[in-house]
Amino acid sequence: MFKLALAQMLVEGGEPDRNLSRAGDRITEAASQGADFVLLPETMDLGWTHSSAKTGAQPIPDGTAFQQLAKFAAEHRVHLCAGLTERDGDDVFNSAVIIDDTGKLLLKHRKLNELEIGHEYYTQGDRLNVCRTRFGTIGLMICADGFAKDCVVSRSLGYMGADLILSPSAWAVPADHDNSATPYGQLWRDSYIPVAREFSMWIASASNVGPITDGPWKGRKCIGCSLVIDANGYEIVQGPYGESAETILYVDIDPVARPARGDGWSSLKTS
Repeated sequence: MFKLALAQMLVEGGEPDRNLSRAGDRITEAASQGADFVLLPETMDLGWTHSSAKTGAQPIPDGTAFQQLAKFAAEHRVHLCAGLTERDGDDVFNSAVIIDDTGKLLLKHRKLNELEIGHEYYTQGDRLNVCRTRFGTIGLMICADGFAKDCVVSRSLGYMGADLILSPSAWAVPADHDNSATPYGQLWRDSYIPVAREFSMWIASASNVGPITDGPWKGRKCIGCSLVIDANGYEIVQGPYGESAETILYVDIDPVARPARGDGWSSLKTS
């Protein structure tokens, strides 16, 4: 069992130094509360679909943003998962990384199921993988990867042996969204719960908060509601809703021992 901290933090579009400083504060706080692993939101350096992606994206692992996160991980002896805007030659990717407690890059994922409005900013990824850690086998996806047709991304990670999927996200609603009338989060429950049950696999997603100030969704707001589903398909926690709802959520993750994957996996799970 290990303690996962979900940092539901403000991400300011085009303000990487401020965002990284804020992430450092959240990591410091989470480590002081005994967290073993800290999950940060999608594109937490520059903000999702912010135009600064075109000029401000940096390489992984050599860029300043990754190096700063690696330093935080090593200083506080925690594992980190974070969404970053990645430059690779002429391409910019909506990426996410897992960093171990020495600052080493364990896994990088480039978003596969980007929304159409993000295509102007990000090149599509072309692969999936998992990493094996002392906490179990961990898969990595980003936001809308979770509701790809037939949940193919999360199910593929399940077949690859993931005990836990981490998903940096940026969940946004129109400025006039009424959460009392239409509570946010059902899309993600409908996407996560069946897969978690099918594979006895935890799924955890941390979303940012704050206004979207640039790009095609300018005027919308990111509202948190970070979510954890356990290996039995039950909702463990949902973060508070609101563009100012910064918080850190703590969850004890207990990966389930399972049989090896194979053609009989579905029958094993449903018998």
